[in-house]
Amino acid sequence: MHDIEPYHLWRDQYIASEDQHSPFFGTEYDEFHFTNTIYNYYIHPQWDDFGSTTLYLKVLYVNYEQGVCIIELIGEWNDCLQNDIMHLKRNVIEPLEEKGITKYILIGDNVLNFHGSDNCYYEEWYEDIIDSDGWICFINMLDHVVLEMEDVQIHHFVHLGKFFHLPDWRTLSPKSLFKKIEMGIAKKPLALL
Repeated sequence: MHDIEPYHLWRDQYIASEDQHSPFFGTEYDEFHFTNTIYNYYIHPQWDDFGSTTLYLKVLYVNYEQGVCIIELIGEWNDCLQNDIMHLKRNVIEPLEEKGITKYILIGDNVLNFHGSDNCYYEEWYEDIIDSDGWICFINMLDHVVLEMEDVQIHHFVHLGKFFHLPDWRTLSPKSLFKKIEMGIAKKPLALL
């Protein structure tokens, strides 16, 4: 896992550690010392710690004018034991919401497992942004992860599933990915409660 880096080809458009509004502003990275682990496996030092011991992220892109944020994830999403969604919501999402971000794309190519608890934080997140025409979209989640998320009824608050499987996302610009997701959301609304 130590050689899986967050996607870096958008760094000419956005760097979270240089964005004074980012929760990761001022973060310094040591390319030679690996300190963060997922269980006993070291991960690349470019991934950011947000309070979880099994899930890490990288904010790849933020556009404050459009209110959009793209986040890449790695690890095991564990709401049951680690309450990862609480850490994500409180430590990353809420500071971004305060700056007007209402549209979130979370990339799950490297999310290996999901262990759900309940959907309260997802519902809270959804309610925070829905009045601003906001949305949350999880793309490229593995099939078994999607099934586990649907078991906890997250799909009532978050767009996910095969319709949002975009293996070519790295070939797109952040704005093109955003437009593609936005058009997809217009075609496939959330599941009804």
